[in-house]
Amino acid sequence: MKTLTLPQTSLEASNIILGLMRIDPLSDEEIRTLVGTARDEGVNFFDHADIYGGSTHGAEKRFGDAITFSASEREQVIIQSKVGIRDGYFDFSKEHILEGVDGSLAALKVDYLDILLLHRPDALVEPDEVAAAFDELQSAGKVRNFGVSNHTPGQVELLKKSVTQPLVVNQVQLSITHSPLIAAGVATNMGASDQSVDRDNGILDYSRLNDITLQAWSPFQKGFFDGVFIGDRDKYADLNDALDELAEKYDVTPTGIAVAWITRHPANIQVVLGTTKPERVRESAAGSDIPLTRAEWYRLFTTAGHIVP
Repeated sequence: MKTLTLPQTSLEASNIILGLMRIDPLSDEEIRTLVGTARDEGVNFFDHADIYGGSTHGAEKRFGDAITFSASEREQVIIQSKVGIRDGYFDFSKEHILEGVDGSLAALKVDYLDILLLHRPDALVEPDEVAAAFDELQSAGKVRNFGVSNHTPGQVELLKKSVTQPLVVNQVQLSITHSPLIAAGVATNMGASDQSVDRDNGILDYSRLNDITLQAWSPFQKGFFDGVFIGDRDKYADLNDALDELAEKYDVTPTGIAVAWITRHPANIQVVLGTTKPERVRESAAGSDIPLTRAEWYRLFTTAGHIVP
């Protein structure tokens, strides 16, 4: 398992993250098996959010009920959660951030979060309120590091106007087939190509320049929750041929190659898994440090439908 020291932190993190969004219906034993498999494979990073599960803090509570860390074990893992999404609107008010974190800590049965992310941009954000919440959480020892999710560089800069803590993470959607944050830069200045349109204001380059670690959610999705590309030979026959050939070469599954396409990027992007299947965790972990060549990386990129001028 490839690991990295997250820039602007002291955290030594696996480049594979186990996301716990879908664990609500699992039994305690199934959760323990899933988490145990991840730990056995070298994953030390666990991703939550207050809205995951059938109720507020539902998935966090399932995790907290099933998993008990000793003091030494707690120091060996990284627990991340998110706050800011409410029923039909977004809320970065100081009150909601503080209440959300307290609810997450109680549900998870831990004393602190290693990282707290602001989940989706709040159009009504007041950076001074966010800063006040972050200061209170940090001084109380409840949150050690802070970041964002699905934010543009401009939105990050607006927060930094008031927030004094480093914003160390931006969690964004990324897969081989859904990669506008990479693909736009490849086709820059090509006015006739839709691929050249910069839809995220340069998240990738901004993050690399500012030591912000990107985390890729939905790493196997074709687009926005419309199914996986692995095995879809109606739409992605050439891509699946390439995945199969490279899987055979590197003695992994196509899932491992799909992970390797993301982790091969020099931005040191982490991959967030949303699976509840231990076998999928093992398959993904096997791709953690596969050294795809440039030719292989670009082959996957082009067979996914992106152009290389």
